[in-house]
Amino acid sequence: MGIREFPGGAPGGKSIAIGMRRSPDVSPRRLSDISPQLRQLKYLVVDEAIKEDLKWSRSVEDLTSGPVGLTSIEERILRITGYYGYQPWAASYKREERPRDPPGPAEAQAPVGTDPGGRPSPRCWRCSQAQLKKIFWGVAVVLCVCSSWAGATQLAKLTFRKFDAPFTLTWFATNWNFLFFPLYYAGHVCKSAEKQSVKQRYRECCRFFGDNGLTLKVFFTKAAPFGVLWTLTNYLYLHAIKKINTTDVSVLFCCNKAFVFLLSWIVLRDRFMGVRIVAAILAIAGIVMMTYADGFHSHSVIGIALVVGSASMSALYKVLFKLLLGSAKFGEAALFLSILGVFNVLFITCIPVILYFTKVEYWSSFDDIPWGNLCGFSVLLLTFNIVLNFGIAVTYPTLMSLGIVLSVPVNAVVDRYTSKIVFNGVRVVAMVIIGLGFLLLLLPEEWDVWLIKLLTRLKVRKKEEAAEGGADLGSGPQNKSGRARPSFAR
Repeated sequence: MGIREFPGGAPGGKSIAIGMRRSPDVSPRRLSDISPQLRQLKYLVVDEAIKEDLKWSRSVEDLTSGPVGLTSIEERILRITGYYGYQPWAASYKREERPRDPPGPAEAQAPVGTDPGGRPSPRCWRCSQAQLKKIFWGVAVVLCVCSSWAGATQLAKLTFRKFDAPFTLTWFATNWNFLFFPLYYAGHVCKSAEKQSVKQRYRECCRFFGDNGLTLKVFFTKAAPFGVLWTLTNYLYLHAIKKINTTDVSVLFCCNKAFVFLLSWIVLRDRFMGVRIVAAILAIAGIVMMTYADGFHSHSVIGIALVVGSASMSALYKVLFKLLLGSAKFGEAALFLSILGVFNVLFITCIPVILYFTKVEYWSSFDDIPWGNLCGFSVLLLTFNIVLNFGIAVTYPTLMSLGIVLSVPVNAVVDRYTSKIVFNGVRVVAMVIIGLGFLLLLLPEEWDVWLIKLLTRLKVRKKEEAAEGGADLGSGPQNKSGRARPSFAR
């Protein structure tokens, strides 16, 4: 121990500080490392009779003083037992380096997420408020996806009564994809703090296609194939609506989720999951049962084959997009979908013209075309794609997928009152099986780990409740005696 003088500080010009020679840290063995239950000592309840007998020791007083008192108990036990290498000043020095006020009674007993006054902390309130907002938006997105998809399906069925041209309807609705990037840029101007011009934003989004941006080679190699798949998916879906009822079409299209998993497992080498294999088997079984529900008639078999082909094209589109282009941001996705609209105008326009002159899809005059139905279908399909591609910004992807499967009962209710559909037992079972497979595919990859953790927590909670109940029953006789043992209370 020595005396050192420091200039300044005291009124007299000098201040005297007593220093202690501290040895380097030797990392002594702590009782908290040996026995984790020692941390429960801060919840110790000591009888008044024992406090009177142990007034000579400050250990009982330290028990109620929080973590600092608990550390002093460890120091005293280690000093009394003569543990080799124990240096009490080293532990004290560590505490001096990190000064911390002991928590008051309200802080020590306050639950997680509350302030010392017992009220919910602002951080916890903000988190819960953000989660509630995300769930609220999720419900709104689910309703929007369900209503737009079911509405587009029903409106297409209604349109074919006056305008029997599924490919022309597909071409007309795909042209509206051109609006994706303008609508995205309008949202960017309204929400973004750093506003960019259309040209700057376009160049930034074009980096998605590579360092050279959108070149002619990139257009034909990375955009044109997806334009063909987009057109085939929508055309096969609309052509199937002509053959079978909309309920069967919507429920069979839900199988595209199973096809995406199978293709991702084969092409992208995604993780194998047994539950998703089961979901794929359920989807295939549902397709077979749906075919059997109508007695394997040629008309229904063709319609089911068209829907399955549409679901397969949709799955191939998603898997190839991930394989060739990866993941896209909102602006990049909007630009890509607008490019598909441009491709449709430039290279697909000739096909409806050929179908018209060959009278495969023929209408007598342009006045007979139900333009209101065509525009309504295009707006609903555009809304569906916008919400499905950009809804992830405000809610969870799983909730958005639920909107597609919820469109099945909506179409079933509409078909029940507008068509002659018969909901026999086989059809209902097939719908339930396909819906169950779709829901199983929505499970996250770590669902089994989360389930095990949940079951473990429930089991531990039951054991703790049983132990607390036994402790409460056993503490009755002890309280009657004047010198009772201290008991742990949570």
